[in-house]
Amino acid sequence: MPNIKGVKKRVKTDAKRNSANASLKGSMKTALKKVLKTNDEADLNDTVKKIDKAMKKGIIKKNTAARKKSKLMKQVNQAK
Repeated sequence: MPNIKGVKKRVKTDAKRNSANASLKGSMKTALKKVLKTNDEADLNDTVKKIDKAMKKGIIKKNTAARKKSKLMKQVNQAK
């Protein structure tokens, strides 16, 4: 544990952010797997929202989000 007051605060905030980011990333991955398995359009919309939210918060990069959404759209459209 650090001795400096500011660094102690930083350790706490980093832990909070890490848990929040892990939660959001985990829910995004679960939604991705669900859509890839079911090819349901209702699930697709929710998943796209989760991907966009993760991108906006900086959890995944812009191109990664675009790639994931493209893959989902392609699979759902092929299933029709």
